[in-house]
Amino acid sequence: MDVVKEIIQNSAIGPLSNGYKGLVLSLFASIVGILFTMLIVLIKYGPETTIQFGY
Repeated sequence: MDVVKEIIQNSAIGPLSNGYKGLVLSLFASIVGILFTMLIVLIKYGPETTIQFGY
């Protein structure tokens, strides 16, 4: 936990208030969660998906 605190203090959001830090961290966590969910869906349903390339 000390490493995470130090990274946050030395980053661009270090001087911001705790509310903004929480907002930025929750936005980052939600993006990572969405990407992880997309990866799981792609792994699960990828072979059944038909992809057509066309113009």
